[in-house]
Amino acid sequence: MHNLKLNLIFSMLFCIVNSAFGQFEINETKYNIYAVNTPKNISFANEKTPINQLDIRERFDKEILINTYWQSKTILLIKRAEKYFPIIEPILKQYNIPDDFKYLALAESGLENITSPSGAKGFWQILKKTGIELNLEINQDIDERYHLEKSTEAACIYIKQAYEMFKNWTLAAAAYNMGPYGLKKAIEQQQVNNYYDLMLNDETYRYVFRILALKEILENRELYGFIINENDYYQTNKLYSIKVDTAIHNIAEFALEKKHNYKILKQHNPWILGNKLPNPNNQLYFIKLPNNNYKLQNNTDTIIYICKAKENLFEIARKNNVSVDEILLWNNIIPSKKLKKNQEIIILK
Repeated sequence: MHNLKLNLIFSMLFCIVNSAFGQFEINETKYNIYAVNTPKNISFANEKTPINQLDIRERFDKEILINTYWQSKTILLIKRAEKYFPIIEPILKQYNIPDDFKYLALAESGLENITSPSGAKGFWQILKKTGIELNLEINQDIDERYHLEKSTEAACIYIKQAYEMFKNWTLAAAAYNMGPYGLKKAIEQQQVNNYYDLMLNDETYRYVFRILALKEILENRELYGFIINENDYYQTNKLYSIKVDTAIHNIAEFALEKKHNYKILKQHNPWILGNKLPNPNNQLYFIKLPNNNYKLQNNTDTIIYICKAKENLFEIARKNNVSVDEILLWNNIIPSKKLKKNQEIIILK
């Protein structure tokens, strides 16, 4: 390594000196940058994209090139998707929204709790007025646009309303960006009822193609040169929920009482805006916290115990004041089989 550094330094000095005397020559080694081959079949929510049309092909090519060669940004998106898609996907399914709409959230925010210049917030970039209409709590103390599960449910309601209006998922995605009434006006004015035939504002004109490009890259990441080791993906902590139906006057003190800190609590509950949670109506909230050993379910009589390395059933039974036979019954475990690190064991109390 030392010799390599010296060689690099001498090479740089040689280039500088020769350049000063007009003797510098450019290295003949070439660095090639290749165009991306356009896939033959592209679709959104099982609605086919007319990729054979020249203008459609060019619009898609623009987005696939930008997202393929902006490598650092796209790698971050791939890593975050691995962390957050498992939370988003079942909610989409519950509301009968096509799975491809998870890429809409990725395109909207990069799966970060950002704020747009227009004031839209959260993973789904929901405006305050829209959020309130969708029954999200938004005030000086709470903003549920930052609550991933609740904001995803709100987005599902909005998307479903747009689909009922346009009877087309691609148009519903476009409506999410520019608003359903603006899109309806464009359709009526231009007398066409297909996203790919419409001339829209610059952002919405690119919007669906950015979603399509992200979908294509994430579903075929290695084909586009993105090689990510299993351990490199971002992960979520094991969480448990605490039921709260009274005011919390000091979040920092509350977190310390639960053997965590202010930072950890706010990371997992970004919808709490300040250092207090006023609750004049005794509303029920669930505050999430990580726990390395236990994860409580909403049913407080059920405990999920997270096994440590080389731990056995007898130790777990003793710690939880239950019998080994009970653990076997609750978990359908084969007694002779060794427990694995981080294996979840149900304990009923």
